[in-house]
Amino acid sequence: MKKVVIVLLIGIFVFSSILLAKNEEILIGLSMCELQLERWQKDRDIFVDTAEKLGAKVIVQSSNNDDLLQISQVENMINQGVDVLVIIAHDGNIMGSIVKEAHANGVPVIAYDRLLMNSDLDYFITFDPIKIGEYQAQYLVNKKPTGNYFLLGGSPTDNNAHLVRQGQMNILQPYIDRGDIKIVGDQWAKNWSAQEAMNIIENALTATKNQIDVIVASNDSTAGGAIEALKEQGLAGKVLVSGQDADLVACRRIVEGTQTMTVYKPIKSIATQAAIMAVSVVKDIHVVTNGTANNGVKEVPTFYLEPIPVDMNNIVETVIRDGFHSLEDVYKNIPKSQWPKVE
Repeated sequence: MKKVVIVLLIGIFVFSSILLAKNEEILIGLSMCELQLERWQKDRDIFVDTAEKLGAKVIVQSSNNDDLLQISQVENMINQGVDVLVIIAHDGNIMGSIVKEAHANGVPVIAYDRLLMNSDLDYFITFDPIKIGEYQAQYLVNKKPTGNYFLLGGSPTDNNAHLVRQGQMNILQPYIDRGDIKIVGDQWAKNWSAQEAMNIIENALTATKNQIDVIVASNDSTAGGAIEALKEQGLAGKVLVSGQDADLVACRRIVEGTQTMTVYKPIKSIATQAAIMAVSVVKDIHVVTNGTANNGVKEVPTFYLEPIPVDMNNIVETVIRDGFHSLEDVYKNIPKSQWPKVE
């Protein structure tokens, strides 16, 4: 949690500097890949609220994972005269092409949580996806250091999905090399789709005659699909399943015992910091970064935030205490007599 506190302190300092700067309205274009997943709705709301408190106006558009539509929407934002673009890409390779057009119109570009590839991108803000994958895999091998593992990746068009996999394999490979872990399947769920994940795991259970001990699911949506498939075979809660995002339904599954863990990414931190970053770029205030990310063309100045592994044992101290979800919402399906005490 130390890095999160540092992020918030930096944010408060920059936030104060912006408020003291010359007061002129800034127009921000927030291009989102989609708004179906719960986490993106939270990102949007916090980003817009923070930006408006800084005196900026935000145009928000969602492309519903349509790459051509997302490009068209961003071009329209440029034509509307946005001062800065913040892009959550569906496909970072395709959306990278928009950076050149934005720069030709004097518009800086910030990639939010998904890197824009092969471009002269200005800034990137994200939770370290390699560390997320490492957290997922380390948690699982601590629980089950031997057995049959199924690798359930995210969207193949999302660079983050591949980096999460890289992190997972950093931990899993030595176990695989020793023969302790056997990979019985490896597939990717288009658009991080729960339905596709469910179909993948249904087929995997059939192919392996239900002999799967662990599903390394890369986010909570794919975890949810996997768990639905496990339920059909009476295996929910018996097979370990990881996740990412701390979605409300995933947190409920954790306390109910069907999902093993998730990785909590304090959305308030990233959304707040991204809004501050966007306004800072326009007002020519120093933009805080703490690393770089290579997008194939350059080392992009990057602000990395710290993700947090969450299970039944620390969900109160993290997700609930931060106000990300309430105790009542998370424990909705648990008898009240079994709810933990929260000070």
